[in-house]
Amino acid sequence: MVSHRIEKAAVGLGALSAAILLLAAERQWIAISLTEALGFVTGVGCVYLVVKQNIWNFPIGIANNLFFLVLFSRARLYGDAGLQIVYLLLAVHGWYQWWYGGIARSVLRVARISRSGLGLVIFSVIVMTGLLVGILRLVNGAAPWLDAFTTALSLGAQYLLNRKLIETWWLWITADVLYVWLYLARGLPLTAALYGIFLALCVMGWRAWQRALVSA
Repeated sequence: MVSHRIEKAAVGLGALSAAILLLAAERQWIAISLTEALGFVTGVGCVYLVVKQNIWNFPIGIANNLFFLVLFSRARLYGDAGLQIVYLLLAVHGWYQWWYGGIARSVLRVARISRSGLGLVIFSVIVMTGLLVGILRLVNGAAPWLDAFTTALSLGAQYLLNRKLIETWWLWITADVLYVWLYLARGLPLTAALYGIFLALCVMGWRAWQRALVSA
């Protein structure tokens, strides 16, 4: 009961902070764009809903993808910008999987990936990173290696998320650590802070999904 009240208080405080942030961005009281502020708010909301295994994370995530598509294009982080389009398509797939991807088209439950499946995901991340580096160099990306690696990691993590495989959190945690550094280097402090929050939420998500897995 106490933890539930703390959670409700945290959600209320988060909603108030989001409202203040959006107002400050719209009135230009702080040096961030409204697009970045909206990306911040929808991003936190999306990851929080994933932690809670709430299927509404997908439509909120789609809105987040659109805001970040604009933001990253302006920052010349073309890998991350392109990733948002892929995320949007994957969100539609994930939405369907969470509803009907379980046994006999039931609601999907938290599970673990097989060793061979995890090996295939890691191999795919490595190959995708190599391919993306060349592309990002051609379009004059700001940080081709780091942008490519975080993009590949995120795609692997999203695939695991769509299947509700608990290993998704390890890939997200690795990507978020790198994203914090990348966005600070590109002069996007609010987005860097957002990924710091994502990092904390990922740890919470891993713990919550671990409990769900044990109790299943």
